[in-house]
Amino acid sequence: MVKGGFGGGNTRTGLVFEEKTDLATLLAKQPGYRVEGIHVFYHDEEVAKVFKKHAFYAYIASLGVDWRQHLSKQLLPDNCIYVIINNTLYIIECKFQHVAGSVDEKLQTCDYKRKRYQKLLAELNYEVEYVYVLSDWFRQACYRDTLEYIIAVGCHYYFNYIPLQKLGLPVPVMRADASDSLL
Repeated sequence: MVKGGFGGGNTRTGLVFEEKTDLATLLAKQPGYRVEGIHVFYHDEEVAKVFKKHAFYAYIASLGVDWRQHLSKQLLPDNCIYVIINNTLYIIECKFQHVAGSVDEKLQTCDYKRKRYQKLLAELNYEVEYVYVLSDWFRQACYRDTLEYIIAVGCHYYFNYIPLQKLGLPVPVMRADASDSLL
């Protein structure tokens, strides 16, 4: 793990991402969680709302926010989750690489994008956090500066998973005989 980053540790209390996995699917597999449309419930209490790409804009439009009044172009999040209890929208971008490519420079745009989302959501008074879920490819030494930058500008990254607690979501109680895998 890179200093200042996160990952690996205790995946029993987090969501383990794979290349084609979305947030709603992962949450629905967690003990005590249920997802109905955009609504996320934990033991029958709504704790969050989840969105992908254009669904996010439909949601904010339903709250009276016209993105055109705040942005010149839509940013389409891979996944995002609005956690009710902490009034925070987490933009979650998944970057899975197997070879060098254009995603290298995309990682350096997190500060810009977080600020655009903050501007967009200012009238809702939502907090905004920007989070990358990265594949192990990004553990290479050549990404050290980029990973340090992500942390320096107030964004976050994890390798292959996100801890539920960091999102402000309830962590299911695991039985002693439960499997280590959340999938």
